[in-house]
Amino acid sequence: MFAKVKSEGLLGIESYDVEVEADLSSGMPRFDLVGLPDTAVKESRERVRASIKNCGFDFPVSRITVNIAPADIKKAGAVYDLPILVSILKASGQIKANLDDFAFIGELSLDGEIRKANGVLPMVLRAKEKGLGAIFVPYQNAFEASVVKGIDILPARSIKEIVSHLDFGKLIEPVSHDINEDDILAEQLDFADVRGQEAAKRAIEIAAAGSHNLIMIGPPGTGKSMLAKRIGSILPDMTIDEKIETTAIYSVAGMLPEDVKLISKRPFRSPHHTISAQGLTGGGTNLRPGELSLAHNGVLFMDEFPEFDRRTKESLRQPLEDSRVTISRAGGTVSYPANLMVVAAMNPCPCGYLGHPTTPCKCTDAAKRKYQNKISGPLLDRMDIHIEVQNVEYETISSKEKAESSAEIKKRVDKARAIQQKRFEGTEISCNAKMTPSATQKYCTMSPQANAMMKNSFERLGMSGRAYDKILRVARTIADLDDSENIEVQHIAEALQYRALDRKYWGL
Repeated sequence: MFAKVKSEGLLGIESYDVEVEADLSSGMPRFDLVGLPDTAVKESRERVRASIKNCGFDFPVSRITVNIAPADIKKAGAVYDLPILVSILKASGQIKANLDDFAFIGELSLDGEIRKANGVLPMVLRAKEKGLGAIFVPYQNAFEASVVKGIDILPARSIKEIVSHLDFGKLIEPVSHDINEDDILAEQLDFADVRGQEAAKRAIEIAAAGSHNLIMIGPPGTGKSMLAKRIGSILPDMTIDEKIETTAIYSVAGMLPEDVKLISKRPFRSPHHTISAQGLTGGGTNLRPGELSLAHNGVLFMDEFPEFDRRTKESLRQPLEDSRVTISRAGGTVSYPANLMVVAAMNPCPCGYLGHPTTPCKCTDAAKRKYQNKISGPLLDRMDIHIEVQNVEYETISSKEKAESSAEIKKRVDKARAIQQKRFEGTEISCNAKMTPSATQKYCTMSPQANAMMKNSFERLGMSGRAYDKILRVARTIADLDDSENIEVQHIAEALQYRALDRKYWGL
């Protein structure tokens, strides 16, 4: 007796089709699993056996062979418990219904209840693309799965519910929720709360408008963290595709709350400086996404930047170029998206008071060089905008005058992003910071005066090719904020200003 049941597997946040085949034959009773299962999948034999018996079904007294295809991809996790059980019940004649139009996802408890699984959203999306009519998912995953239209989402609490639904009538009601623009909107921090720091706010506005990476340097207490935490409040609203992709990452990571169907607020991740390179990029036994991917479509804030381990900092380099993280381990290779803004903050020296107007620096020259050299040249080159955050004067901080709100800044950012969206229509480029070298040459047209200034600066400062491109892209964003078709001399001058700290602190 033979049966075949459809399911889905995961590679990163991409899902692939899985078929679970069960064959019952004569011979000594045994239960074999094939198809490159990992330890968790192998252990499903005991969960399936106990679930079948405890739900009042008969566990076949025969030789059982279950194949999880395709056999060339290693299967991980307990998500195959449910399709394995259903295939055995179907092969043994305990389920009569035709299962060709159904897919099954879920982990089992020993009493036949279906437990929450990670990565359900991308699996449901794949089942829909495949043209299936319905998919059974754990009841706790119903909210996230319900945003997918064009396929019936059947949330099940137990095996008995599923069998009753299949054989005795449609007892489980499909769930569906509309995607609203107001989903998961939380109260956000506002730039109106920040007194002074107008130069830093201007640099942050430019960074947000073009999705440029940013590093802030300044003494303790100047508001670097306060500024960084408000960047999300001026970023453009997420598109539907961005919401689904971000939600899929959190689903795969097992970090999506049960009452959240769709993440609609751009992620803001702020890992501690003790995080490992693996924690930042991802990995582990099941190749889970790291902080870089959890910040996809949002902001990764790295406070006390020099204190991060060198390997951890250097692991940023390739993802910042490719907007993806590729993790290769013995268990396989997966790729996660990492299209994000990196915002770093640091003190200018170990004591933090280098250049402070009132508090003298206590560091030796050697200590200052050692501290600043914790940021390598290639990594610094990947930070588009460098700004110095100074102490705010008493008159400014005690002023009753209201600062500009995030909503006002966001209007200008949205306008600049709309210009970029129109410019890059039909290409894979999303914003100015993501332009390739060839696209930079094509879209960053300078006036003769701007070109002369750029040429002079390039020769005088000995810029790298990457630094040249970064300055042009930042200048392009400044021009977009000014609604200027060409890059003018004032745009180049301001963009160059945001690279001046290379020479002040690192001598580059």
